Amino acid sequence: MTALELFLYILCGILVQVALFALLAFKRHWQKYDSLKRRSSEIEESEPNAPMPSWEGFRDFRVVRKCFEDSSRSVCSFHLAPVDAKPLAPFLPGQFLTFRLEVNDPSGKGRVNITRCYSLSDRPGLDHYRISVKRLSTPGCPAGLSSNHLHDNIQEGSILSAKAPSGHFHLKPGSSPVVLIAGGIGVTPLLCMLNASLQSGSKREIWLFYGVRNGAEHVMKAHLEELAARHANFRLRVCYSRPNSSDKIGQDFQHQGHVDLTLLRLNLSPKSYDFYVCGPRAMMETLVPSLHEWGVPSHRIHYEAFGPASLTQSANPPVPEQSSVQAISVTFSKSAKTLIWDNGSASLLDFAEKNGIRVDSGCRAGGCGTCQTPIESGEVEYLHTPDFDVEPGCCLLCSSRPSRDLVLSA
Repeated sequence: MTALELFLYILCGILVQVALFALLAFKRHWQKYDSLKRRSSEIEESEPNAPMPSWEGFRDFRVVRKCFEDSSRSVCSFHLAPVDAKPLAPFLPGQFLTFRLEVNDPSGKGRVNITRCYSLSDRPGLDHYRISVKRLSTPGCPAGLSSNHLHDNIQEGSILSAKAPSGHFHLKPGSSPVVLIAGGIGVTPLLCMLNASLQSGSKREIWLFYGVRNGAEHVMKAHLEELAARHANFRLRVCYSRPNSSDKIGQDFQHQGHVDLTLLRLNLSPKSYDFYVCGPRAMMETLVPSLHEWGVPSHRIHYEAFGPASLTQSANPPVPEQSSVQAISVTFSKSAKTLIWDNGSASLLDFAEKNGIRVDSGCRAGGCGTCQTPIESGEVEYLHTPDFDVEPGCCLLCSSRPSRDLVLSA
C-alpha cells in the first residue's frame, strides 16, 4: 500500500466520522424541535377557538363604581364594565381608552360631542376597566370640558362609550430594572404598569418617583404605601413641592421639592434602567433632556406628557427647519382655501383653526385619530410619533406640519 492510498483511507475514515457526528447532532436537534412542536399543539388544542376579544368603533360601558382617590377629591376613578357582558379586550399596561362624550357647549348653544383619551389606571386581567380623571377647572381649558363633565354628570349606572385600548406608551416585558417617574395625574398609566408588574409576581426592580404639591393631591396614597410594604423589589419615593403644615416628611413624603435628576442620581445605582416618564409639560421639558444628558440611551427613555403633543420640541427629535425662501402652500380642498403655511402654527390643526376651517378633533395629541385627514398630494412631517396608527394616505393634523406644498381633503 502506497503512502497516498494510506492517506486516502485515513481521510475517508475522518469524513465518515464527521458525517456520523453531524447526523447524530441533527437527530438530537430534530427530537427537540419535534417535542416543542407537540407541546405547542397540545397548548393550542387545550384552548380551542380562543380569539383575542376586541371591538371596532365605540362600545358602551356602564359605570359600576365611582370613587375619589385623593383627599381634595380632585381625582375620581370610574370603574367600567361592558354593557354587552362580552369579554374585555386585553391591553398593555400604560395604554388608554378613547371616549366619545356629549357635553354642554361652552358657548351655551346646547350640546356638543367631544373625543378625549384617558389612561387605564389599573392592571389588565380584571373584569372591568378603570380610568382616573383629575378635574381641570382652568377657564378656557378644553380638557376641562370632559373632566368637569365626568366629575359632575357621570354617576354609577351612567353609560360611557369608548374605543378599544390603544397607545404606544406601555411597559415593555423583560427583567431589566424599571424607573417610573410621575408628576400629578401623570401617575395614572404608571399605576397601571406598577400594578401589572407586581401582580404578575415579577421580581424585577421597580422604582416610582411621584411628585405632587402636597398631601391633599396625593393620589392612592394608602395603596402605594401598601405595595411598597408588601413588595421588597418596589421602592417608592414621593416628593411634595408645597407641603401643608400637616404633611410629615419621612412619613407622608420622602423629599421636599420636585422630581429632578439630582434626586434620581442620589437614589439609583449604576444600572441599565428603563425610564417611563409621565407628567405636566414643565416637568417633561426639564427631566427628559436631563436623562439624555445623564447618558441614558434614547431607547430606554419612554415618555408621555398628557399626550405627547404637550411636550415641546426641546425634548423631541428636532423638526427640520423649513425654507425661509420658498413658501409652502396648504390647500384645504373641501373648504376651497389655499393658504401660505405659517411657521408660527403649532400644527396643521392649529393652522386650520386659525383660518376658520372646521376640523373634527379630540385629544389634540395624536392619540384618538379624530383629526385624521386624507392627503391628496404633498407630504407632512410629524412633531412626534402618534399613538394612533394612521391609515395610509392620511395624516393626523394635530401632530403634523407640511414638509412641502400640501393638499388636504378638509
